[in-house]
Amino acid sequence: MYKKLESTIFQMLGEFESIPDSRKRTLQEVANFISDELKEQQAVKLNFICTHNSRRSHLAQIWSQTAAAHYGIIGVQTFSGGTEATAFNPRAVAAVERAGFDVKNQGGKNPNYEVRFDDEVEPMICYSKTFDDAANPDKDFAAIMTCSDADENCPFVPGTSFRKAVTYRDPKESDGTDLEKKIYTERCLQIGREMFYLMSLVQAQN
Repeated sequence: MYKKLESTIFQMLGEFESIPDSRKRTLQEVANFISDELKEQQAVKLNFICTHNSRRSHLAQIWSQTAAAHYGIIGVQTFSGGTEATAFNPRAVAAVERAGFDVKNQGGKNPNYEVRFDDEVEPMICYSKTFDDAANPDKDFAAIMTCSDADENCPFVPGTSFRKAVTYRDPKESDGTDLEKKIYTERCLQIGREMFYLMSLVQAQN
């Protein structure tokens, strides 16, 4: 992994104690599902879902895939989607870059971003789409709801074998303010920390 990203990860690994116990219990439920799926099928698909697929769901997709690679967990595939499509927000993209990822913008109104944590690994292709887009799994996947609006307004996600709300406060509330960069960085690292904690639990069970 890239040196700057390794430094960010090292920092997050030392912050697991800052995760509230209630969050840890929620993440343990997700970890149990992932571990059971890997034991039975050697593969698991995680689709992180929020309303616009522009911020939190992308961050969770990117960090969970990176965490699985960090812990050597084979068979985890991560996706993201929304109840509607917009674009991967540039502020969230910038937060990903600050964390140490390599990001290449392929352009367009709803750009495809190539996100890498290592030059030797195929990039994650990140762009805004609905949760039922053809690029996402349509059966036997976990729906991880990263925002309360999507969780409440989308009570049924077809094809799921597991569903859990792991919601985060929307950094969008800071857009256009002096705190914008700080809030996006904090949310990026919070999601990263929890996704690494999640995958550490999976590793311990396998």
